[in-house]
Amino acid sequence: MDASLVPADTSEDVRRRGAELPRQVAVLPVGSFEQHGPYLPLATDTLVACAVAREIAAAYPVHLLPPVSIGCSHEHADWPGTVSISSVTLHAVVGDIASSLRRSGVEALVVVNGHGGNYVLGNVVQESSARGERMALFPAAEDWEAARQRAGVATSLLSDMHAGEIETSILLHAHPESVRPGYETADFLADDRRHLLSLGMSAYTDSGVIGRPSLGSAEKGKELLASLADSFGTYFSFLTADRTAEKRPGRP
Repeated sequence: MDASLVPADTSEDVRRRGAELPRQVAVLPVGSFEQHGPYLPLATDTLVACAVAREIAAAYPVHLLPPVSIGCSHEHADWPGTVSISSVTLHAVVGDIASSLRRSGVEALVVVNGHGGNYVLGNVVQESSARGERMALFPAAEDWEAARQRAGVATSLLSDMHAGEIETSILLHAHPESVRPGYETADFLADDRRHLLSLGMSAYTDSGVIGRPSLGSAEKGKELLASLADSFGTYFSFLTADRTAEKRPGRP
């Protein structure tokens, strides 16, 4: 069993871990199945989300879940192999998972999103939180920016849009066998993408790449994941805290 994708926990493992916590936190990786140029696999976003979730689970006592491996990738539909589900479906799947977890005593859920096009996950978290349920979306842009700086990633988050330095680095570290030759010469930038939702990715790139994968390295991938694990600490704290006494994150 590949523990990077399908956790090997038993029911007893989950029960034992939960007995030591004020409330349990589950971590759900959500990715996509979409083109990532000629050198990264269709499952890249799922592999990235699983790598982040696995790093979190190594550092915090969380209940690691198997991934949702198909997301909202409609902007990539012009490339063979891309598969999408609707935002309504993804919303329902994550909501159902959260409800099932609560019925089994796991009160909090963190959605680790590996695909920027899964916009609806923000709505899922907002709506759940408004109902008083404990849910968070990770990583935030600020978490990625802190990781980018710590790892020495040269490309900005704006420019590193797809199959670029960050994704290539994480896969070179976590799944080097999945990275094919060609990333060394595939750099392509398109910072002005204001019509992306209307026209799709093919209006901005022929290769499917927007970023600088040539700058990727396994060392950067390792540091990116380590930084994200550190950033997760505040999420774990407020999800497990007693809300009658806690202060909001980022507030004095």
